[in-house]
Amino acid sequence: MKKQIILLLVALVSFTAFAQGEARRAAQFNLDGKVAIQGYDPVAYFKQGKAAKGKKELAAAYEGVTYYFSTATNKEAFAKNPLGYEPQYGGWCAYAMGSNGEKVEINPETFKIVEGKLYLFYNAYFNNTLKSWNKEEATLKAKADANWKKFIK
Repeated sequence: MKKQIILLLVALVSFTAFAQGEARRAAQFNLDGKVAIQGYDPVAYFKQGKAAKGKKELAAAYEGVTYYFSTATNKEAFAKNPLGYEPQYGGWCAYAMGSNGEKVEINPETFKIVEGKLYLFYNAYFNNTLKSWNKEEATLKAKADANWKKFIK
């Protein structure tokens, strides 16, 4: 009986810590409600090479963040490898994260895939930050990686 109580307590503490970790992680992501990438399908960027709006009925959650998918096949691909499809820097503008460590909104249709990773960018009011990113990508990427780590401690 004592052993069962201890196991139950360990399970409860583990679940609580996991749930708190999910909430902390989700709090750093660029979400609309709990939905990432303004409802765009993260897998479509890789498989179709373009931004595609996802469908609410094809939703899946990963560690507190919900993603919508345009096809059931894309949803299945994500389920097998969520980290392979999640956007970098929690879906915030990669240029802003590298340039000054800020969380800036994105235009889901302005993106780049670099070394198998999805980067999203702000693009409005005649300011397409992807163009600036391309001019100094290696430097900005290194800075963005370091800056993002500060948010997800």
